Amino acid sequence: MNILYGVPGEGLGHATRSKVVIGHLLSQGHNVCVVSSARAYQMLAVNFPGRVHEIRGFHLAYRNLTVSKSRTAALTLRTAPDNLRVNFAKYRELLCDFEPELVISDFESFSYFFAKWRRLPLISIDNMQIISRAQLDVPVPPAERANLNLARQIVRVKLPRSRHYLITTFFPLPVIRENTTLVPPIIRPEILAAKPTRGDYVLVYQSATNQKDLVPMLQQLPGQQFRVYGFNKEESHGNVQLRSFSEQGFIDDLAGARAVITNGGFSLISEAVYLRKPICAIPIPAQFEQFLNAAEVEKLGYGRHFSALTADSVKAFLYDLTGYEQALAGYHQTGNEELFRQLAGVLKEVESEVAAR
Repeated sequence: MNILYGVPGEGLGHATRSKVVIGHLLSQGHNVCVVSSARAYQMLAVNFPGRVHEIRGFHLAYRNLTVSKSRTAALTLRTAPDNLRVNFAKYRELLCDFEPELVISDFESFSYFFAKWRRLPLISIDNMQIISRAQLDVPVPPAERANLNLARQIVRVKLPRSRHYLITTFFPLPVIRENTTLVPPIIRPEILAAKPTRGDYVLVYQSATNQKDLVPMLQQLPGQQFRVYGFNKEESHGNVQLRSFSEQGFIDDLAGARAVITNGGFSLISEAVYLRKPICAIPIPAQFEQFLNAAEVEKLGYGRHFSALTADSVKAFLYDLTGYEQALAGYHQTGNEELFRQLAGVLKEVESEVAAR
């Protein structure tokens, strides 16, 4: 089939996961055209030369460690007219050199509007839809209720009335809406090939952060070794090693870590769960999806969830690594086979309809 695949440009998690699905679709003989923006566009264009079109995307604005709703809204309004002009020009370009029969979106809006404009079937593949299409099973504290309501509003209007929703998740929940299937997280080939071992260090990943006190805080635990990513520099501070970005270096450190300290981002948590690494999750404030991921980590016994990263919280987390390892031993996932199987079923239905027209 001719497939248009939309990938958001904010962060690289969506792009990393979509890259796996796009590669699989190509291996199955489908013709795939990709639209994306920012860093995601750059990464995908390298991996799929000639197949990726650049569009203008939506960006989050941070104030300290919190997503600023007012700054994000202002940024969106300021760039919207020009973005619309560029994106509608891209509509015309796609009409000239590519005739899609199906659209797949990883929480990306351009491809959604293209599908609706052209009256094409749309498949959603992402983790965010779980917020509105499944019954949550963790307590939501009062401080998070406004964030939950906002997240649900955003998710519900993002890709409404899609043909099918394939939701990637490491925690099973009851589905409450039709045309919805939960599947295990998308795991990139490099992680599938990794051989996990139990080293003597803890991997620390921080993003969108200005935590200048992180190194001094970790130095309060001299009996522990930490390898820290996120500052993109190579420095040694006693028991704390700062690491510059290297995809293979990060994968190697993840596979060999005895535990992981991170925010509530879905990609790294999913990879840590797959490799059965205990997780200490400190979600970025005002991002409910990160709160949910962190809360599920603790509920499942895979690690701990804290609102702030302190020496005491790290101590509390490291105290019971054996218990988390025992819980993680019960997690089972056979690569990406379940996602590919479910996707093949949906594609077969759509192909039959296209052939019948």
